[in-house]
Amino acid sequence: MKRDAADLRTSLLRLAATQAGYFTAAQALKVGYSYPAQLYHQRRGEWSRVDRGIYRLTAWPETPGADLVRWTLWSRCHGVVSHETALAVHELGDVLPARVHLLVPRTFRSADPSVALHRADLGDDDVEERVGFRVTTPTRAILDTAADMDVDRLAGVIRDAMEGGVTTASRLRGRAGEFGPSATLAIESALRQVPSARRSAGHESPQGMGRRSRDRDR
Repeated sequence: MKRDAADLRTSLLRLAATQAGYFTAAQALKVGYSYPAQLYHQRRGEWSRVDRGIYRLTAWPETPGADLVRWTLWSRCHGVVSHETALAVHELGDVLPARVHLLVPRTFRSADPSVALHRADLGDDDVEERVGFRVTTPTRAILDTAADMDVDRLAGVIRDAMEGGVTTASRLRGRAGEFGPSATLAIESALRQVPSARRSAGHESPQGMGRRSRDRDR
């Protein structure tokens, strides 16, 4: 059964509202817009073509983070906002990435000069859902960037994260080894500059003290 134009537009608006005004040609087709109809709306100026197979409603207002939705769609929703871009999303430190960073599966093959791609397998615990895109958690973002970031800047990022309650020194130390010796060293060096991390390191748990005592007695 053919749907009328008003019904199609309502369905498209509902979809676009979850993606900062963006949608793909495939999504529009699923809603009910044939490819000739898509070209018609583009030529009328109602839809703006931003990339191959990606549109945005021309009248849709600009919103913070809209570009992250656009690149998520470009990645066919395989990409997860990561590294410095994830730090910016979480408002940690003074990081201003020149390009959008995405973590993608190892089999991902597309490329674009506006995007810095990183290939890795992500667990669900490392990902947070946002409106229209996914982003790595603060802990994961810190660990991903630790090896390549100036220690003073890294300390500022960690300080913001700990003060905001989104990570802990023990959580960072516990996972740093997964990211290599350079990341481990950077995390330890940065934590020495964070007062709350130094305080927590100075208070060892009773279990840890017990283990040390048993080791001395052997």
